[in-house]
Amino acid sequence: MFSANKERYDNMVYNRVGKSGLKLSALGLGLWHNFGSVDSFENQKAIIHEAFDKGITYFDLANNYGPVPGSAEENFGKIMAGDMKAYRDEMIISSKAGYEMWAGPYGEWGSKKSIIASADQSLKRMGLDYVDIFYSHRFDPETPLEETARALNQLVISGKALYVGISNYNGEQTKKIAKIFTDLGTPFIISQPQYNMFQRGVERDLFPVLEQLDKAAVGFSSLAQGLLTDKYLNGIPANSRAHKSTSPFLSETQVDETIATVKQLNEVASKRGQTLAEMALAWNLRNPVMASVLIGASRPDQIDDNVKALDNLSFSDEELKEIDLILGNQQKIDW
Repeated sequence: MFSANKERYDNMVYNRVGKSGLKLSALGLGLWHNFGSVDSFENQKAIIHEAFDKGITYFDLANNYGPVPGSAEENFGKIMAGDMKAYRDEMIISSKAGYEMWAGPYGEWGSKKSIIASADQSLKRMGLDYVDIFYSHRFDPETPLEETARALNQLVISGKALYVGISNYNGEQTKKIAKIFTDLGTPFIISQPQYNMFQRGVERDLFPVLEQLDKAAVGFSSLAQGLLTDKYLNGIPANSRAHKSTSPFLSETQVDETIATVKQLNEVASKRGQTLAEMALAWNLRNPVMASVLIGASRPDQIDDNVKALDNLSFSDEELKEIDLILGNQQKIDW
């Protein structure tokens, strides 16, 4: 039976989410990969236990995470019903709706029908009465923002979500929906964009809007699907994500295009006494709008490795200039 580490809060950093009363662990565990029906359940449980033991309180899911879609929430629900049940009030659990989940016109995007149905399904799969944050997973160009916003607001009013967020919205879309949330009195507190050293567009487009609105961000793909680690420094391993022809998120071509840059970044990390992954996570958190960054894990020891990023979160002006110079020489990656 799992009994959490009594010192789990001692070394984790907790950041306030904008002007809200909520704080998030600086590192959150994303269940996008490695928590589906095709993955070892015992390993999933060990990863979640290790994350919680290290002070990670934010667990990020979505309706379609798997594979198969929905299975990450189902497995997480089994873990919550067992060893983690006693710790529910110490956890921030989120889910999302917007990408394709089931067949037909209501299984994706941002209609009220889709969002409410999806939230109900997610809560059932996880065995929860509510989630702490529920996100609109992507902007819907064919549904009025008012409808999407009102659907998220209804989740709060009905007690199914404490806060709401948006993901993959650009700056202008964020500004527009934030105004609607303000008029409705909805506790909209956070945006979840893709953000890492190779994907910096949100620094110009989204982050200034969030700062103006006193909202926060939590970044996903924090290590660029593994590119910003030491995994590919000496070639492409046979068991890596880039080597798998079935992976839609990372290719061998992307590794080839970035390896020179990665090696230069690794040298900077070494001078800082960090691994490349540790430095990349710390670099993401350098921006004051970032309340948390999501990490993935296929083994419990990867949690331990990533948490070490918190040992050195400060950057000198010279280090930041050197990193910017290295990244400025990097050709645009075709994601």
